[in-house]
Amino acid sequence: MEVERVQVIASLSSHTIPAEFVMPETEQPVATTFRGPIPEIPVIDLSDPDEENLVRRIAEASKEWGFFQAVNHGIPAEVIRRLQEAGTEFFGLPQEEKEVYAKPGDAQSAEGYGTKHQKLENGKKPWGDHLFHRIWPPSRINCQFWPKNPSDYREANEEYTKHIRGFADKVFRCLSLGLGLEANAMNEAYGGEELEYMMKINYYPPCPRPDQTFGVLAHTDMSALTILVPNDVPGLQVLKDEHWIDANYIPSAIIVHMGDQIEIASNGYYKSVLHRTTVNKEKARMSWPVFLEPPPEFVVGPIPQLLNEQNPPKYKSKMFKDYAYCKLNKLPQ
Repeated sequence: MEVERVQVIASLSSHTIPAEFVMPETEQPVATTFRGPIPEIPVIDLSDPDEENLVRRIAEASKEWGFFQAVNHGIPAEVIRRLQEAGTEFFGLPQEEKEVYAKPGDAQSAEGYGTKHQKLENGKKPWGDHLFHRIWPPSRINCQFWPKNPSDYREANEEYTKHIRGFADKVFRCLSLGLGLEANAMNEAYGGEELEYMMKINYYPPCPRPDQTFGVLAHTDMSALTILVPNDVPGLQVLKDEHWIDANYIPSAIIVHMGDQIEIASNGYYKSVLHRTTVNKEKARMSWPVFLEPPPEFVVGPIPQLLNEQNPPKYKSKMFKDYAYCKLNKLPQ
């Protein structure tokens, strides 16, 4: 096995973790998590029949936080349970079975089973493994990276995809109307029907020293929107007013992150949220984010109707694949 999986390392570690996972003391979760009165993270009822109120609440949350938790969202609990069960079963398979889906070393795409093995700026590694694969549109699905075990993995993901597309359309509609635009403007700004949905399953194994490391370090998503289902182990933190705030676990809620492309298209009105993940000593934390991304050659820039002399463009228009290359290689945009 070329890359040592964190799940394997965790199975061998009882009291300590390898030095490459230990963050500098001043950057560890205990030193950086806000312990004062926690501001209320927006929780939005998507079944609100007052569309004007719903638009206002989603627009405010996306502007102030870049983030909200959605309840009464219309995705059946059974659909979410099957999605989570299938992903949990995959990560419970013997290691050699998971490696069948490993991301090829020379791959240009993120798809496949993997571990973020490149060290971060401070020389440290995050405590987690993952599985990536596209779930929409059908023309962009590569079944090579969809596990055949458990046997209902594909069916569970296809069923979830049907529901999440309607959920995404509703959020995009509210974000468009919140800017005073036509209802379909936000969706069209990222490719409309060609918008790509990339599923990721994050697996953060139990960690003997959760006070010393992170599952994912602070970052913004390069997607337009990220729609995430967590398991019941809390860990997500968002940056608000220079403080790292714990996002409480709300059973059955779906978490919505604004990504970089929404910040660009809205010319900075909506904010791409800086977030990170802590880990747990006793239990594995898992999450199922779906990244809604423009097609690689699609050009994203500030929506022209939002621009005028008082509000000139703050971001360059560029093909999504070029934006992604600069972001992944830490080059200026």
